[in-house]
Amino acid sequence: MTILSAFWPFYQFLWTVFFIIMFLVGFWCIFMFFGFVIPLWLTEGLKEYFGKVKPFDPEDIRSKMVYEQEGVEVIYNEPKGHGPFIHDHSHDSHGHH
Repeated sequence: MTILSAFWPFYQFLWTVFFIIMFLVGFWCIFMFFGFVIPLWLTEGLKEYFGKVKPFDPEDIRSKMVYEQEGVEVIYNEPKGHGPFIHDHSHDSHGHH
């Protein structure tokens, strides 16, 4: 008789919850693969492969940085401070970077 046997119903419950969640995740993966990924390959993928549409450019969907956006003025882009930090003065002309 082990001490874990006292908690057996709770472990059974945890395993059941885990099983149900993994069951749903597995079905979601199957449905996405056959319902989205394969049709995407067979339509847009083949069109791109045969040159019917322009090649996919990740830059088109990349979220732009603030200073890349139109109509946005960035006052300080990576400011170089002159604070009381210790740094080497040998390559430094009067503290200006």
